[in-house]
Amino acid sequence: MSQPYEQLKLQNQLCFPLYACARKIVNAYTPELKPLGLTYTQYIVFMVLWEREEVTVGELGQTLSLDAGTLTPLLKKLEKEGYVTRARSDKDERVTLIRITEKGDALKEKCKDVPQKVASVMNSLKPEEAAELYRLLHKLI
Repeated sequence: MSQPYEQLKLQNQLCFPLYACARKIVNAYTPELKPLGLTYTQYIVFMVLWEREEVTVGELGQTLSLDAGTLTPLLKKLEKEGYVTRARSDKDERVTLIRITEKGDALKEKCKDVPQKVASVMNSLKPEEAAELYRLLHKLI
């Protein structure tokens, strides 16, 4: 019996292996980040702030492909814990600036080995395959 809905077979979906792979990778971060009191989403916010020190909420959302509904409560929590400050821009009060604090910057030292520890999830890929996957995923994004 032929399948009239080939497009609905899981094996024909690119989205499923992407979803499963993303879950596997994010789950690999959990045991490394949990002792630091961080979620994966908080960790990637810090990665941006460690590079730039100050960004707007809009820039942060665009960089991380996250909406304000996700970022706002996360940033409020990080501010309450003393890792970031939030302030309105002097140039445009509609814009909120996020700045990393000394406490947030100090967390960088505790996180410096996390990428290497989590890299084992990707050890089945050769470096050039990982680079190609990175390129293709960013092309999709």
